[in-house]
Amino acid sequence: MPSTTLEFTPAAKAPPVALDFTPQVEAETAEIYARLKGKVSPIEWQLQAPLIAEINRLKREMNAVILAHNYMTPEIFHGVGDYVGDSLGLAREAAKSKADIIVQGGVHFMAETSKILAPEKTVLIPDLRAGCSLASSLNGEQLRLIKQRYPGLPVVTYVNTTADVKAETDICCTSANAVQVVEHIAKEWGVDRVIMVPDEFLARNVARQTNIGIIAYKGACEVHERFDASDIADVRAAHPDAIVLGHPECPPDVIAACDFTGSTTAMIDYVTDHKPKQVVLVTECSMADNVAADVEGVEFLRPCNLCPHMKRITLENIYASLVNRQYEVTVDPAIIDKARIAVQRMIDMPPLKVPARYDMIKARHHVDVELIS
Repeated sequence: MPSTTLEFTPAAKAPPVALDFTPQVEAETAEIYARLKGKVSPIEWQLQAPLIAEINRLKREMNAVILAHNYMTPEIFHGVGDYVGDSLGLAREAAKSKADIIVQGGVHFMAETSKILAPEKTVLIPDLRAGCSLASSLNGEQLRLIKQRYPGLPVVTYVNTTADVKAETDICCTSANAVQVVEHIAKEWGVDRVIMVPDEFLARNVARQTNIGIIAYKGACEVHERFDASDIADVRAAHPDAIVLGHPECPPDVIAACDFTGSTTAMIDYVTDHKPKQVVLVTECSMADNVAADVEGVEFLRPCNLCPHMKRITLENIYASLVNRQYEVTVDPAIIDKARIAVQRMIDMPPLKVPARYDMIKARHHVDVELIS
């Protein structure tokens, strides 16, 4: 089967635009700055505001939208993002958007997912180097071999994967609905175990929430796998009253040490609803910055880890992406047809009444997975 590609056709160089911090720009971006004040210095804002104003003007002119993941920096997330959220939320928005152009404020597998769900639209990614360690850990050919090894079992694939992997998948999932998807597909197929790829730690954490057996693959997110239980112990020693929220892509010993574990949306909702005085988000750093802009009276403590791939997306290259219509993401139509089935099945799952959380009592019980060697 043909592989997916990220394709760039060189465009004419964008004409120079005077991007000055004028009174008009200041007025147009005042509401955004009110949210970011204290998170962005006045000097930084004078550089960012003209780009934000121009990007927002270009979007209106071109009928374009920007999908901004929770790990985007605050000036992107709050300044130019039309739809913001986790992978599942952005996938849903891509599917129903009426825009002609989608600019992915995220990494390439997210852009591919947008193209899968909206093949008639132009999907742009501002930097071709915005990859993902987890997505690159498994390809379609490898997954086909895994399926041959375990015939008759359904494949649940984390949405953090390339399009050719999704094309070999029965249903996709995100951290927000992974347990729900695993139990649904096992019941539908009449089996008591499933193949779940490629994130080993998500699979291990899901296994602690269900009686369905999990066959896992040894892939990992470079942001979340770097966390260690000793990081949590250090935070608790320094800040004994802090609430620690973990992401299920973290190793199980980290999750067992947390007070709450859930998807990015579930973590955000926890902070918004409970407003703890001090909180640690054991995930990518920009998420805490974005939540802090919306929630007052909460002190966000470190540790956190930066995703180098997410940080390749900037206001400057979003602007260039719109002006030059670069870089266009293309996926082979044959792959789109197959991959859309798995992604659409995920989207069509009954929505959870509340964002999924991982039961911490269950999480402390050892439930092993069969790890594909």
